[in-house]
Amino acid sequence: MTREDIADVLENIALLLELKGENVFKTRAYRNGAEIARTGDCDIIGLAKENRLAEIDGIGKALQDKIHELVTTGKMDYYEDLRSGFLPTLFDLFEIQGLGPKKIKALYDKLEIDSIESLKRACEDGSISQLSGFGTKTVEKLLAAIELREKFSSLFRLGDVAVLAESLLDAIREHPATLQCCHAGSYRRSKEILHDVDILVATNHPGELTKYFSELEIVEDVIACGSTKASVRLANGLQADLRAVSNKEFPFALQYFSGSKEHNVALRQRSLKKGWSLNEYGFSVKEDAEAPPEIQQEEDIYQALGLQYIPPELRENRGEFEAAEHGEIPKLIELENLRGTFHNHTTASDGRNSLEEMAEAAIDLGLEYLGIADHSKSSFQANGLYPERLLKQIDEIKALNKQWEGSFRLLAGSEVDILKDGSLDFPDDILKQLDYAVASVHNAFTLSEDEMTARIIRAMENPYITMLGHVTGRLLLKREAYAVNIDKIIDCAAETGTIIELNCSPYRLDMDWRHWRKARDKGVLCSINPDAHRVEHLQFLSFGVRLARKGWLRRQDVINTKPLAEVLEFLKIQ
Repeated sequence: MTREDIADVLENIALLLELKGENVFKTRAYRNGAEIARTGDCDIIGLAKENRLAEIDGIGKALQDKIHELVTTGKMDYYEDLRSGFLPTLFDLFEIQGLGPKKIKALYDKLEIDSIESLKRACEDGSISQLSGFGTKTVEKLLAAIELREKFSSLFRLGDVAVLAESLLDAIREHPATLQCCHAGSYRRSKEILHDVDILVATNHPGELTKYFSELEIVEDVIACGSTKASVRLANGLQADLRAVSNKEFPFALQYFSGSKEHNVALRQRSLKKGWSLNEYGFSVKEDAEAPPEIQQEEDIYQALGLQYIPPELRENRGEFEAAEHGEIPKLIELENLRGTFHNHTTASDGRNSLEEMAEAAIDLGLEYLGIADHSKSSFQANGLYPERLLKQIDEIKALNKQWEGSFRLLAGSEVDILKDGSLDFPDDILKQLDYAVASVHNAFTLSEDEMTARIIRAMENPYITMLGHVTGRLLLKREAYAVNIDKIIDCAAETGTIIELNCSPYRLDMDWRHWRKARDKGVLCSINPDAHRVEHLQFLSFGVRLARKGWLRRQDVINTKPLAEVLEFLKIQ
């Protein structure tokens, strides 16, 4: 149970009370409680466990008891009772882009819309048009959002499955019949979007492992369970497959089931030229062909075929074979190479933690520096900072930095909105007072490709812009990227020395891994940034490193692998 878990439950209660038409004061009490849980300075979890929430101003007796129950038991009867009064499908409406609590309440009260299916029907038959705020353009956007959701219904973001995937692997690893195990498939290759999770295990007791796997606590439904393979479905709908093989077969099966299909086809063709047939069980040797060497591990397969080992992330048949033939597979970046990061938010804009809390979390992760880049004023929905608030934050950061005496440093930045015409949300006399600035697009997504590209390039040409944030504006499985010419953006970055961000929020992972090799070869630096809006989001750095590896990036290609002294020199900070 985390502070955010408490806040989410209280916020959901407030939404349900609004739908029920409860009085505004009761609703406000839960919403205030959610805000205290998210941003309060107190140890709300510790106080709740000890039943001492009365020490926190703004939390009444009834709410104290409910939070105590939630923290100590993991559930809240009041919340469960409230939820039971609504169809579970109602909560799907909150996932539709363009629908907020007020609109959902209007749909529910006036048209009894309590599912995406009924929303789609109302949009298509025109009945939704009788409600204020649901004009033709709104309806078109809702239908597009529904279509997008249906398109992605069987897909999952890497960040959504990571904890489950690691938990499954840990469970298999702990079983006494396991000899060795590993993830396979697209999860191992660090694809940003997944259909399922694959796990491979070497064992002398395959049936025992498949049965154990199908009976794990997190399994919602068993699709199939045989002597060497089990397929299950988890509570979130994700399918997970376990394949059990012998120790001798393990390296071949690991290579085969890791894919990709295109990579495996090319590898098998290379194998056939040597007179060997390669599949998930091993090499089969044709008559008169030289016998392959003994294979102990996956790396030996590539070596036997005259190739440098190809890391799983690169196995997409996008030039890895040519590089491996010439020993040019790079030493890819590792998570431990990161020394800091730049794009992070605080309570000054739409973050959930203070400057001090973000700094402490970064120090706990072993980072040497943390850049604060709260939103600028045009992002009013994110409580963007006006110049006077930004300058005040710069002073606060300077004051805080005195306590660390050079062992750690907060950097004063801003995520500056790129306006529709390519101008910036702050004038140069404000920007030049920052340690660095991230320029990002947050509105007017429907410009043509030429207009959007020119808009972004104009911003990059400003001498006070250090890096470009989330270059395509995409939200994975939720919002498509806006039209922009990435090749021209990369060329501009190379010319202006602008760093391009790899925004490693699991919802973004933007710039896309498919473009990073070209950017690297053009000399464009990457910054792996979590776009953290709370301390837990700093953990997103691990996703960023995985996608940077997939983009062929090395340690020297990423600005935030530099130690503090070099970063200060790079940014020309005294």
